[in-house]
Amino acid sequence: MVKRIITVLGLLAWSPALAIAQTTHDHAAAPQQTVTADQQKRESALSAAVREATQRFKDVRVAEAEGYALQFGCVSGSGDEGAMGMHFVNGALVGDGEIDVAHPEIVLYEPRPNGEVRITGADFLVLADAWNAKHTGPPELMGQLFHLFDSPNRFGLPAFYTLHVWAWKENPNGTFTNWNPTVTCDAFAGQR
Repeated sequence: MVKRIITVLGLLAWSPALAIAQTTHDHAAAPQQTVTADQQKRESALSAAVREATQRFKDVRVAEAEGYALQFGCVSGSGDEGAMGMHFVNGALVGDGEIDVAHPEIVLYEPRPNGEVRITGADFLVLADAWNAKHTGPPELMGQLFHLFDSPNRFGLPAFYTLHVWAWKENPNGTFTNWNPTVTCDAFAGQR
């Protein structure tokens, strides 16, 4: 099962951008949407919780010691989309069918010219069958709904839910969009 999940994540890495709206599957980056004061408050709280949970992962060696491993190199979009960056995936967390802000399934990094990496955020991911077997509604994390990719989908994968949280690097397209135009893979020099 973990091997299948890693394959799913690999295919996600070269997928087109997911838009802001949870049900939108557009290929282009979504336009900036107006955010209410309540939405801004929840967004800030979720970003703060993700920063707290991933503070120790500023040192990528700590993430690696806790079971996260680099998958897919550095994921870059086309044109002005930017990139998602480097995905350090914890297969055990991906396979558990649960979402926990304190334990993201994926930690995102951006390669730096000096060979180091800088944390940019986290990606929470759960396969829909695993989630739906235990829950009556779609996943949400501190009020933020996940993006659903139903099956069949353009990836040929089982249905899954995903949520990027750009907690460590601002995304002008929104905290929860998949592609960040301020992230680049230009300095990526291969596997760690």
